[in-house]
Amino acid sequence: MAKNKLQRYEDIKYLDNVIEMDEHNFTEPGEVRGRWSHYFDNDNPIVLELACGKGEYTRELAKRNPGRNYIGIDRKGDRIWKGAVESLENELDNVRFLRIHIDHITGYFAPSEVDEIWITFPDPQLKKERKRLTSPVFIERYRQIMKPGGIIHLKTDSHVLYEYTSEIIRELNLEIIRVIPDIYRLDRLPDDLDIRTWYEESHLKSGKTIRYISFAV
Repeated sequence: MAKNKLQRYEDIKYLDNVIEMDEHNFTEPGEVRGRWSHYFDNDNPIVLELACGKGEYTRELAKRNPGRNYIGIDRKGDRIWKGAVESLENELDNVRFLRIHIDHITGYFAPSEVDEIWITFPDPQLKKERKRLTSPVFIERYRQIMKPGGIIHLKTDSHVLYEYTSEIIRELNLEIIRVIPDIYRLDRLPDDLDIRTWYEESHLKSGKTIRYISFAV
């Protein structure tokens, strides 16, 4: 592992806006579950970004929506480090990062604690449907922590994941909120979609179509 990466793993242990569950941090799941309003010191709506990487989407949404709290979730500490440091430098008090496996998400949030979830450019898991972040297994986990009618957003370059998610929504009889097969064919992008991460820029340069779908659970 590169020296810089090792240093970042060390650094995030001491960042005030990062919570990671390992031997270096005594925080147990139960200490944050149901208590996120305490960590933000307010009762504003909570929005998650899953597999947030460097937290680009999390941070930009937080800048544009100061009345909402954002939590970027990823298992890679070196990725979270960048998002956390830049959030502190920009004094984004409504941003936190949680370093966990998404499979364990129900251990860190209480029922009805989450208002919205963003899933931006996740691994489409082409060979393992069960691991897709919009599979029925994961959607059931999200239901357990979201308020009734909470909205899930998917933004992806993967046609396979987009079509799969559309089919799962139909199978589960969920309410579709918005469908955009190609966001860059719109005359004007909605504010919440007009955010380009490094990954999105890369996909666009490769000529890929960026798709979006949102639904309520």
